[in-house]
Amino acid sequence: MTDNGTTERPAVSPRAILVPLALAQFICSFAGSNMNVMINDISVDLHTTVQGVQVTITLFLLTMAALMIPGGKLTDKYGRKRCFMLGLTVYGIGALLSAAAPGLGVLILGNSILEGVGTALLIPPVYILTTMLLPGVAARARAFGAISAAGGIGAASGPLIGGLITAAISWRAAFVFQALIIATIIWLARRLHDPLPADPERPFDVGGGVLSAVGLVLIVTGILALDNNGWVALALMAGGALVLWWFFASVRSKERAGVEPLLSTRLFRSVTSNLGLVTQNAQWLLLSGISFVVAAFLQVARGYDAIQTGVIFTAETVGLLVSSLAAERLAKRRPQRTLILAGFVVTIAGIALLLALVISTSSVWAFVPGLLLIGVGLGAMLTPSVNVVQGAFPDELQGEISGLSRSVSNLGSSFGTAIAGTVLVAELTSTPERGYALALVVLAVAGLIGFFATLRLRTEPIDVAELQ
Repeated sequence: MTDNGTTERPAVSPRAILVPLALAQFICSFAGSNMNVMINDISVDLHTTVQGVQVTITLFLLTMAALMIPGGKLTDKYGRKRCFMLGLTVYGIGALLSAAAPGLGVLILGNSILEGVGTALLIPPVYILTTMLLPGVAARARAFGAISAAGGIGAASGPLIGGLITAAISWRAAFVFQALIIATIIWLARRLHDPLPADPERPFDVGGGVLSAVGLVLIVTGILALDNNGWVALALMAGGALVLWWFFASVRSKERAGVEPLLSTRLFRSVTSNLGLVTQNAQWLLLSGISFVVAAFLQVARGYDAIQTGVIFTAETVGLLVSSLAAERLAKRRPQRTLILAGFVVTIAGIALLLALVISTSSVWAFVPGLLLIGVGLGAMLTPSVNVVQGAFPDELQGEISGLSRSVSNLGSSFGTAIAGTVLVAELTSTPERGYALALVVLAVAGLIGFFATLRLRTEPIDVAELQ
């Protein structure tokens, strides 16, 4: 017993803390990319189209993005571990439902909705618990590096693992695999404790949560509609922008009235954090967009099966793994801004190789150099971007910034699949090489936006007084 009468919790080793949290980030990122190699199998089995599978993947990423900010805020009200465990449970149910899906509608319910909601509940606690349970800047930097690497490796290895499982058993077994990993995480997380008590009386901005979610959904839905009806797409995106403007206006109004909003405007007063969020969005846009474009092109245009497609993505996985494992050593030698800049340069060079080599030859080896460079580039900058954003704020704002940071990253994934996928799908049946080239050009432009944002990035420690 402690002096104040509460029971002292047993110490938990950093490894016991980090393993379930990193594994949770791995499986959520894996879920965002493993379906890319199942496009043909799912389309045939569920009597749908490539666009139907694209919509399912995008809606999963969008659900995460739209609900991540409310999910981060709920951790203060109901507790970080409780939200983490609830998210894992909802995710596991969604994975099992997806495995048994008789049609596209049930797959969307299980994968896009339930897995998306589960992820939005469990991911913010991953970053909040890491910040609060691991003292010291060095320990947190190592932990963020491991978690970011787990996320990147999950996204990069999704096509390979998904392809192997699909070829050996079926695409449905890949969802059973996810459920088994979730069960393992729940068992590993039993010793985690919440460093702060939940505050059930803390208000929750329901209206703000609805407005932010609706705005994001409308924008991404508009992007998906571009190849069907341009005017409807523009109307949806304009409506989404208007709803998001309404959301931020309501946030300012609530703060002036002394009411706690869903998202504090203090989070946007740090130029460093704002630019870091732009780089995060661009990085995950590139990772998801390239994964979908290359996987869809290989299967539909080149006729590759799931395992062949997955094996080709091994090059990206290896590159990402190598640079992620070197992230900590690189961080001791180079400023975070330098690492992010180098990451964008290498990634854009990889896209250029994918474009030049694949268009000029039909050899399967043409994909390897570009994917390898893309993996190296993304792995080099995922961790520094997270460190820049999370490290810009004190502990009391970690719940909000974690939700915002993950929302921005997942929104980037949604944009990648929606924008690049829409460009590709529009040309896939008639002129697939042209659609492939246009999609890669769009992704290269996104990489350049991230590069120029990084040029303005300031990575010195932030004065907390600036945020008051």
